[in-house]
Amino acid sequence: MPGLPSPITVPRRHRETAAAWTYVSPAVLIILGLGVVPVVWSLLLSFQADDLVTPSRFVGLDNYAALAQDPHFGQAVGNTVLYTVLYVPLSILFGFLLAQALNRRIRLIGVYRTLVFVPFVLSATAQGVLFSFILDPQFGAANSLLHHLGVSPQGFLTDPAQALLVLVGITLWSGTGFCVVVYLAALQDVPPSLVEAARLDGAGTWRVLRHVTLPAVLPVTAFLVLWQLITSLQVFDLVYVTTKGGPLGSTTVIVYFVWEQAFKNFTAGYGAASAYVLALALLVVVLAVRLVRRPRKALR
Repeated sequence: MPGLPSPITVPRRHRETAAAWTYVSPAVLIILGLGVVPVVWSLLLSFQADDLVTPSRFVGLDNYAALAQDPHFGQAVGNTVLYTVLYVPLSILFGFLLAQALNRRIRLIGVYRTLVFVPFVLSATAQGVLFSFILDPQFGAANSLLHHLGVSPQGFLTDPAQALLVLVGITLWSGTGFCVVVYLAALQDVPPSLVEAARLDGAGTWRVLRHVTLPAVLPVTAFLVLWQLITSLQVFDLVYVTTKGGPLGSTTVIVYFVWEQAFKNFTAGYGAASAYVLALALLVVVLAVRLVRRPRKALR
């Protein structure tokens, strides 16, 4: 019939598919080259003894067996776990409390929100350089202030008992801002009618927080827990710039251990094996969070 569009023929469909792949193929090649290929190559490397100079040789699971008996790797795992246990809940707690405080209309509220978020924008390298000067044991501003207050000078990043805790404090200063922004967006989506209805029923601040606000931000909290877990397990830049894993290995985390084995000790296969242990830990974290969230979704 005249006026009706002609059906798409098979050759035309093939031409359209070929044209689409022509446009998409550069991006696909980049993803394969920068993502998939290195992942597969490092997995194969983890089963080899490779010093990046001489030809590699297949050793099977020897690298993984050596990791299980390596006290330095055990120390790195312990440091990473302690860092994560401290950083994740504290960053989420402080982020929620600050978001609650900033979720109101007061004078200069935009300035306060900006000041809270600005540290998150700074790179970990910039943060490390900044706090290396501030916390310098001899010439830093922190010890100068403590001296004026009559407190004895502290080692900070040079004290094995303090260094990891100081790194947690630095990352809290920077990472809490992200939690604040996410929580602010969630709090502003809480219907005011629910809060007003709860207050009309006689609910105080604590009951409104417990029965209205917290359930409303629960999905956001699950996202932040997962995000902060992944971030803390992958911490590297700040450690590299400030302590180089010291003193006495007290700040050596898993990613720094991977870098140290691969590019400092030139045991690339051993470093790749430790990297895949970290990847497995990240996978377990993601699956655990998904399993925890699934029953909650089913209840809804």
